[in-house]
Amino acid sequence: MMGATVIVQAGGGLNALPDRELVFLGDRSALACTLERARRIPGVDLVVCAAPDDRDHDLVAEEAADCAVMVVRGPAADPLGLMAQAAREAEAQTVVRITSQCPLIDPVIAGGVLALLTDASADYASNTMPARFPHGLDCEAFSAILLAEADRRADTLAERRSVTGWIRRHHGLTRANLTGPGGGLEHLRWMLETPEDAAFLQALFAELGGKALMASAAEIAALCLRRPDLSELNADRVDYARLVSSERASVETRPMRFPFAA
Repeated sequence: MMGATVIVQAGGGLNALPDRELVFLGDRSALACTLERARRIPGVDLVVCAAPDDRDHDLVAEEAADCAVMVVRGPAADPLGLMAQAAREAEAQTVVRITSQCPLIDPVIAGGVLALLTDASADYASNTMPARFPHGLDCEAFSAILLAEADRRADTLAERRSVTGWIRRHHGLTRANLTGPGGGLEHLRWMLETPEDAAFLQALFAELGGKALMASAAEIAALCLRRPDLSELNADRVDYARLVSSERASVETRPMRFPFAA
């Protein structure tokens, strides 16, 4: 059976930090960190970077190509259309979606989301319904067939910009959630969208040194608990709306434990 295809979607999100994918974290770009972690997700055969085809993202596409992953470019104004195009060109059967704002994506957690899609016989699996992981570990899994249907049927600007908004809300679909540990860890922000986020991540990578690229979410969370001054660097950017969202999956796992962050 063919493995899944990870599509790392560049662009989108806040525009407070131009070329955020090219910000250096340690000795490599944030995009390179994301792609390398994506390669290590269990059950994945192919990693693709989907980048808008405007001039603003030329360097991002070049960086992805230098990382030896497949690059697909498409309309900047239609993220859902670009995602569906990338899945078609990659001949994907099952898609794992990650955004390029997540340079700390955890391969084990993402692999858990992918496995849950099959184990729960779900149409869609994620780890954000509800959000109980640190923000920046977000991952979704679904079939390429369902993605193509969403591309055909999603007709609002919000649905097309969010990429999976139609899938997350459409009636008749079974959605499963890999539940995070909670306990306050969901307030940690590991995204890369703003200058404050860049300051946090650069300080974190400096503290971890050569261990940064391989560090697990549990190890990073433990460091953040020991060094609250790190998380304070982007604490003003925490997205509290995601924590009170009413979106809930119909199937929820027991909370995943972070043994090193207990």
